[in-house]
Amino acid sequence: MKKKKESSILKKLLRLGVKLALAVVALVVIFIFSVKLGLFGKLPSEKVLKNIQHQQATKIVDKDEATIGLLFRVYRSNVQYEELPDHLIDALIATEDARFFEHHGIDYRSLGRVLFKTVLLQDRSAGGGSTITQQLAKNLFPRDINNKFDIIVAKVKELFTASKIEDLYSKEEILMLYLNTVNFPDNTFGIGAAAQTFYNKSVDQLTTDEAAVLIGSLKANHTYNPRLFPENSLERRNVVLSQMLKYEKIDEATFDKLTALPIKLNYTNIQPNYGIAGYFREQVRKQLVEWAEAYQKKTKKEIDIYGDGLIIHTTLDKALQEAAEKSMKEHMALLQKAFEREWGNGGKWNDYEVYAKYVRQTQAYKQLAKEGKAENQIMPLLSQKENRSYYDINKLKTAKISLIDSVKQSIKQLQAGFVALDPDNGDVRAYIGGKDFQHFKYDHVLQSKRQVGSTFKPFIYATAIEGGVDPCKYFPANAVEYADQEGWKPVNSDDEDYKYLNVTMQEALRKSMNTVSVKVLEEAGIADAIKTAHEAGIKSSLPEVPSLALGTAELSMMELATAYTAFLNKGYHFEPRMITKITTASGEVLAEFETKEGEGRAFDKETAALLLEIMKTVVDKGTASRIRWKYHIQSEIAGKTGTTQQNKDGWFVGITPDLVSVSWVGADDGAIGFRSTALGQGANSALPIYAGMVKQMEKSKELNSEYLNRFEKPEQAIFNQLDCPPVKEDGFFKKIFSNKDKKKDFNEEGKQNTNIFKRIKKIFN
Repeated sequence: MKKKKESSILKKLLRLGVKLALAVVALVVIFIFSVKLGLFGKLPSEKVLKNIQHQQATKIVDKDEATIGLLFRVYRSNVQYEELPDHLIDALIATEDARFFEHHGIDYRSLGRVLFKTVLLQDRSAGGGSTITQQLAKNLFPRDINNKFDIIVAKVKELFTASKIEDLYSKEEILMLYLNTVNFPDNTFGIGAAAQTFYNKSVDQLTTDEAAVLIGSLKANHTYNPRLFPENSLERRNVVLSQMLKYEKIDEATFDKLTALPIKLNYTNIQPNYGIAGYFREQVRKQLVEWAEAYQKKTKKEIDIYGDGLIIHTTLDKALQEAAEKSMKEHMALLQKAFEREWGNGGKWNDYEVYAKYVRQTQAYKQLAKEGKAENQIMPLLSQKENRSYYDINKLKTAKISLIDSVKQSIKQLQAGFVALDPDNGDVRAYIGGKDFQHFKYDHVLQSKRQVGSTFKPFIYATAIEGGVDPCKYFPANAVEYADQEGWKPVNSDDEDYKYLNVTMQEALRKSMNTVSVKVLEEAGIADAIKTAHEAGIKSSLPEVPSLALGTAELSMMELATAYTAFLNKGYHFEPRMITKITTASGEVLAEFETKEGEGRAFDKETAALLLEIMKTVVDKGTASRIRWKYHIQSEIAGKTGTTQQNKDGWFVGITPDLVSVSWVGADDGAIGFRSTALGQGANSALPIYAGMVKQMEKSKELNSEYLNRFEKPEQAIFNQLDCPPVKEDGFFKKIFSNKDKKKDFNEEGKQNTNIFKRIKKIFN
């Protein structure tokens, strides 16, 4: 009786168990179908899955299609399946999904193992059980997790999505999509980005051990980051290689050889501002923002310059840019040391009134001021030393210094700028806005306007020649005090008086004589000189004062470079161009940007040819002659140096038939200049950037043939106009009876006379 009773209870429990199991199964089935029906959020539709898209970095390329940088929110660069090496695919499948080619998105054997071991036995060593296709689904449609139930819902969604993906795509396409979307260490998305970041190479160049390192990192991006934890990464790499051995993707000998190798990275920290031509790329980005707004307004189509994988075709020459950046870095390191050594402890950056204004702009100062502290209380607090980072001689350093010391370090840094234009179309071939885009964002090519010094003089001389002044006319080289200009007395940078000497324009420009330039401006007329400059492409307002002859005008580097192209274009100029066209990754052209010729003609072709010949002598035997005797450059070059008052700005303009280059050096703070003209003059501060670049160009077959050609030989009439002795000394009686020290007014007589000649010249032309 007792046995019957026990048997009855057992049957009841069994029936109850079966009912409970069936109920659980029913609930699971109902739950699964409710997920499929979208009761817990819609599943991606077939249409969405057919058009799988994800953000892809926009690529910026140079004039020859070489990549110079990327624009992205998250760094991702897609690759095609054909670019994926076999050993990369083998490593992925052997490690993540050994039966990938056997299942249809769901590996039921692995799923069963996970359910039994992980859920029932609480053994987490069983792994996640997700196939590559399921992981792809997770990558494409990120989970929205708030609790454990959400994880279950997400897993079921991924099962259905994975099955749909398998229906729509081939196995090869799934592998390509997966490797383009998966997240690798250091916030790099996709195998293309990972290969570039960690090994500075394309995917198809990855070796087997390198592929194993990257695939191994997928298990835990941080833990197996080869940059941060090389030992962990090495151990994980060898696990991947052992899986490849297990599934016969490599043999024993290869396994032994590869596991013995150390991890060697060629790490490239790819960020939006990474790469060459940072300042140029930032200007391109700004132009793209404006273009995208206009494009969307016109076409009603959305466009994302950071994620649509656009190709931005620019005018930059990567090889030339690299040569310019290399020259600038090398020169500025030496110049900065010489600059600080020359000033010693007497540098202006140590003056309270100079550094204090920058200290007041810091958050630390503002916070203390907000707390009610006076400046005499704040400054001692900010003088306390602690570990800080600061920029010095082309790199970031760390030392125990005060906030005030770090401010001084910043403001004493010399800056540099460089821009090179193709005179035939205005295309920007090289562009350096400062000496380090990572640390100094201010762009000295377009944002900054500085006094240009003697680089403005050719426009004064061109105006005078246009007005009828004979290039062989002799101008007194002595210094004159102008009574109507409050006793202003321009002198020459070499401090020579040249009291009884008279010189031609060629001699005056060769030696950059300030005294003569003012007298030439008298002949040319201030208004006409300004008109010439504006027609050459200068857009800034120019001061209507005699000191214009000495370059007191404040211009951007781009304006100056643009204006100088008129000397190679018979008096005409082109507006600067940075972007030639914008295309999609597949090659569809979205926009094209034509060259744009500037309005007006600054001067005729004869005047342009005369000034070019004169500026050749500046390089061959004038203020820029160190190009020859110091740098031993043989190429044909015309040019002009420039130095402003108190040696605050150094300039050099270099001209070859196919390139106009402008370099500038100075400190950002107007109170800081060089102590001596010997160090601060444009020939010493700015010219070496250009010279260093040209030295590299002469060694490069491509750059040499493209930019260092010979000038077209001018007509004999040009040489005839310059065929006169450069210097003529006053005669005996003129020395006795003339009063060279007499004050005079800066008058309009010369302008009136030249205007007559100008009118006559136009009649005969």
